[in-house]
Parts: sequence; structure tokens; C-alpha cells
Amino acid sequence: MIHKSNILHLTLFLLTIASTFFVGLGDGLSGAFWYSGGLMSILLAHEMGHYLMARKYGVPVSLPFFIPMPLPPFGTMGAVIKMKGMMPNRKALFDVGAAGPFAGLALIIPAILFGLKMSPVVEKTADHPDWITLGDSLLFTLLSKIAVGTIPEGSDILLHPLAFAGWVGLLVTAINLLPAGQLDGGHVLYAIMGRKSRFAALFFYAAFVIIFLFFYAGWGLLIVLLAIFRNHPPTWNDAESIGRERRILGGLTLLLFVLSFTPVPFGFAKGLIPLILEGF
Repeated sequence: MIHKSNILHLTLFLLTIASTFFVGLGDGLSGAFWYSGGLMSILLAHEMGHYLMARKYGVPVSLPFFIPMPLPPFGTMGAVIKMKGMMPNRKALFDVGAAGPFAGLALIIPAILFGLKMSPVVEKTADHPDWITLGDSLLFTLLSKIAVGTIPEGSDILLHPLAFAGWVGLLVTAINLLPAGQLDGGHVLYAIMGRKSRFAALFFYAAFVIIFLFFYAGWGLLIVLLAIFRNHPPTWNDAESIGRERRILGGLTLLLFVLSFTPVPFGFAKGLIPLILEGF
């Protein structure tokens, strides 16, 4: 029997399945199954990574709240979990923060590789105005080289819905790994540097604002949210070191952000200042 307190979580989960399936119908019924199944599995793995690690440390945590959005291009605004109280120490903060991205990555990489194997290489033409040009992160470009090889001049990959689900999952992971505020990357940065992390976080935030102003205005909402939740709360025991192994893993986590982040996710996008100069 489902507990009453979990009905909202289940309802949002089912609605998000429906909304991603609806968006995926642009590629037919089969494409909708591939896209919705792939993306929902990635999001679920990410959030359950956080959830299970928080439970391990005895941190009160909710089940994931999935956010349906039955509009293209994604069909969802992701998912979040709610944690109550303070983290016991920086080790716990690090483990909880890093667990989600790495759990999601375990599904993202095979989704991209298998999806790319099923993706045709097509000639670029002007006959398909509904096609969207996507930006590629360094990691996605590397996986494309592995799965497809060198693309002939004048051609491009028409992403299979599973590959697109992997692309979206990688973008969501990169956003969460931004080393600022109370995002996963902000948790990792604070776990490594403690309260001194606010200076490094300010640098990353400033770089993000520059991207927003000059290259991609779509980051506006995230810029505002990071400004509101820019200060990371301390743990109960900030003095305890996280140890050498976690520092190394933390460096790899920040490297993952660099490899997976796509500054301009869509080829048609522009920054806020160019849009203002053009009069929108």
C-alpha cells in the first residue's frame, strides 16, 4: 500500500513520464518510449543517488519531486529532493552532493553511446526547418567520436531519441555540477574548501553571468536562483577534513563539470546583450 505522504511524489513521477512521453511523440510512438524511458531513468538514478546517500548518513530527506512540463524540447524541468537540517560534516556533504551526478552518469554514457549507434548521419539541408542544432559538450563530442567516428563534411548526426535523452541528461548533470550556490557542484566545492569556497563560487558565478549576457540568455532563471541561494550553509562540523581521496574525487567531479557543460545548448541562441541590441 502506498503511504499518503508518497502520493504526491508518485503523482508527479507519473505526470513527468506522461509529459516526456508526449514531447517524445514528435519522433513517433517508438521514439517516445526511447526518449521518456531513457531520460526518466537518468533523472531517477541521479535523485536516488542523493536520496540513498543522505539516508546512509541519517540526513532527513524526501523522495524526489519530479517536475512535469509538457512542452518541448525536454518535457520536464528535472527533479529535486528536499533535505532538512544541516549536514553532519563535510564528508557527508561531499558524498551526498557527488552521488547524484555519478549515479546519473552511469546511465547517461551508455544512453548516449547506444543512442548514437542508432542515429543516422544525414546531409545538412534547408529542407528541415524544424530541426534544432544542439551544442555539444566536450564529453558528448568525445562519445560521438567513439560511437560514430568522423562526420563527413556537410553532414551531421540526426540524434536518435535515446541519444537525445542522454544529451539532455548530460546537460542537466552539468547544470547541477556548476560550482556555485547550493547546486551539487556547490556542495562539492564547499566540502573541499569550506567557507573559503565562496570566493571560488563567485568566480564561477561571474563566468556564468558573462555567458548569459553575451552568449545564451536562456540561463536567466538559473542566474536569478543562484543569486538568491548563493550562500552555502555550513555543516555541523566544518573543521573535519574530507581526506585526500575525496579531494581527488572532488577534482574529478569539477572536471566532469568542465567536460559536460554546454555554454550554448542551442545553435540559434544568443546572449542577452546581443538580443537587446537587435531589439529582440
